[in-house]
Amino acid sequence: MKPFRAARGGDVVARLDPAEAGIVGLLLDQLEQLLDADADDVGGDPVMARLLPEGHRGDPELAADYRDLTEASLRSGKADDLAMVRATLPPEGGEVRLDAEQAGAWLRTTNDLRLAMGTRLEISEDTEPPDEVTGEEDQQLAVYYWLTAVQGSLVDALVAGRGGRS
Repeated sequence: MKPFRAARGGDVVARLDPAEAGIVGLLLDQLEQLLDADADDVGGDPVMARLLPEGHRGDPELAADYRDLTEASLRSGKADDLAMVRATLPPEGGEVRLDAEQAGAWLRTTNDLRLAMGTRLEISEDTEPPDEVTGEEDQQLAVYYWLTAVQGSLVDALVAGRGGRS
């Protein structure tokens, strides 16, 4: 991957190789399936608890009311962001050029992907990237840390772009 960088006109630009674009596409598919699943089927899923957190932990009735009021719009916003990321992702790899709105969707979606992966992998502050990728869990950890780098480079490019306009 060629990390995101600020470009003229306020856009940010990166380059993904075909394998990286494929990984992002696969992760988007998995997140979309989870978000599209029936609430009863994923009600106890810890990933869903991270993606759609309780509005109030101390009061189950208040939390249920909050969920009734917000869940549909949260799911819809996440679906819109997924669609925007998918629309700007070159499926065979290549340049990713994002305007401010698209960059926001990428930030929110990469955050959701990292939350989902981090929850599944039980990432903690003590978790380290693998020195060698020898098994499936190491591969998933490597992807998690790669996604962290993608998100970090996007944040850095956005900050650099704002600094350049001042």
